[in-house]
Amino acid sequence: MDAYQDISAVAALDEPLRRRLYQYVCASEHSVGRDEASAAVDLPRKTAAFHLDKLVEAGLLTVHFARLTGRSGPGAGRPSKLYSRAEHPISIQLPERSYELAAQLLAQAVEDAESTGVSPQDSLNSRALEAGRVAGTAERKTGDGGLIEVLTRCGYEPRYDGDDIVMANCPFHSLAKQHTDLVCAMNLGLIEGILDGADHAARRARLVPDERYCCVRIGHRADS
Repeated sequence: MDAYQDISAVAALDEPLRRRLYQYVCASEHSVGRDEASAAVDLPRKTAAFHLDKLVEAGLLTVHFARLTGRSGPGAGRPSKLYSRAEHPISIQLPERSYELAAQLLAQAVEDAESTGVSPQDSLNSRALEAGRVAGTAERKTGDGGLIEVLTRCGYEPRYDGDDIVMANCPFHSLAKQHTDLVCAMNLGLIEGILDGADHAARRARLVPDERYCCVRIGHRADS
């Protein structure tokens, strides 16, 4: 799920009956059938089924089928539709933030540093570069179009400042405020990896602190 799907998922809970059903399913220690759910929140079975399926469509619940009697074979009856909470975490932050990515990169860097003896900062920069390459490889289009698309997907809100590309949003804003050198170097590595993965050799990322933008600015290599 992307950020917009997460917004739609949370919006689905604005309906009070749907929210009650979701809370009941989440609090249950087992998967919940339609009969149980409708009885628990005092709703007609059809109404409960409608809202449960809407929660599935929103990505908040998952479905599987099982016979509640434990019987199998002929005469055992049809399997029941059972609901449980989806494993995907729902998170909405506007502007978009990527603190989970930062946590993953930092954890990997610490593990690398302990196993190799390389400094945590160098390990973090290498991990960020690798992650950026993976993201950049998904978009290989001529010109800046593909680069803008992948930067947008990563939450940077890229825009032009003259011929340069600047980022109106830093996905690691709070971390960058508290640990500026560490996180800005990670950010630079991530964007360098995106440029490499997207095959944009004509452009170069560099650290240019600016209160209006993210710390990384992307210029033409000839201008650097």
